[in-house]
Order: sequence, then structure tokens, then C-alpha cells
Amino acid sequence: MVYSEVPTEEITVPPRYRYEEIADDILQRIRAGEFLPGSRLPSRRELTAHYDVTEPVIDRAMQILRIKEITETLPGVGVFVRDEPGR
Repeated sequence: MVYSEVPTEEITVPPRYRYEEIADDILQRIRAGEFLPGSRLPSRRELTAHYDVTEPVIDRAMQILRIKEITETLPGVGVFVRDEPGR
């Protein structure tokens, strides 16, 4: 019996949320040395302008970085790159 070529189903990758892209971009900027350990990240207002998104989008991106232990937030002061990101 000869099998004909059966088309494989296309694997679709779900679209990424903008906040995930922003978190990844900020992480890459940290790894590239743009934001050094212990340094303060730009303010929410600066990030919303830079990425042209709303504050809740930036808040979600910051939440991802905080959960991954890349940054730490000091209420009323700002968001800082941890001395040992990811540890």
C-alpha cells in the first residue's frame, strides 16, 4: 500500500501580548547593560510614552519582571534591577 503525502497540520502559535513583548524587551535591555544591577528603571510615564501603550500594559510587564525576580519594586520610589537578576 502506498501512502499519499498527507499535509501536516499547521501549528499555530498564539499571538503574544504586548506586555510580554515589553517585558522581554526590557529584559534584553538589562542584559545588554542599558540598565545595570541596582539601577532604577524609567518611570511608568516614561515607559508608556516609549512603548506607546497604556499604564496597565506597563504594569503587567513590570509584574512579569518582578515574578521572574529580575526587578524589585520599592513603593513610592520606583522599580529597580535586582543585584542578581533571576536569583
